[in-house]
Amino acid sequence: MALPANDMPGPKQGHWTYTDYMALPDDGSRYEIVNGVLYMTPSPSGAHQDAVGEIFAYLRDFVKRTGLGKVRVAPFDVELAHNVVVQPDILVVLNDHRDRIEENRIVGAPDLVVEVSSPGTATYDRNTKYHAYARAGVVEYWIADPIAQTVEVLQLNLNLYQSLGVFRGKALLPSQVLPGFPTQVEMFFS
Repeated sequence: MALPANDMPGPKQGHWTYTDYMALPDDGSRYEIVNGVLYMTPSPSGAHQDAVGEIFAYLRDFVKRTGLGKVRVAPFDVELAHNVVVQPDILVVLNDHRDRIEENRIVGAPDLVVEVSSPGTATYDRNTKYHAYARAGVVEYWIADPIAQTVEVLQLNLNLYQSLGVFRGKALLPSQVLPGFPTQVEMFFS
């Protein structure tokens, strides 16, 4: 479960920044900051990692083949604001926004973010991160569920996400960021 890391030495909760985040010890834990609150996120399960690997492979192959941009997989920092640093499971930055890509992080909103949800992160992904991504201007947000073998596609509309539906099986995802993405949802979970 993603929980506030209240016992970490550093600023008061609500005051964490990217600079503070970079000063954290490398203790093997995964941390993120949302609205200045430091969160510790759980280690992913095997099903989570399998889904991340498959989705990343299909996205990377499509984006590379079409020359649309860059795809990254966690752990890779995304600084959405001075007090919001996340590590999406997968992200896509289109060529028009390549200037956001730095050697060790993305500064600004990726065009597409994919979170593979688990029972321990579902609330965090659907609430905390959902609002952080919307505020930052992430155009498209996919929430994959490896247990239900579904992907929900959310598109930003006037600073709020609109669900285009929950897709499964042989369905293709209606992506605004990656039009014509040819992969059936079931391929992500095989």
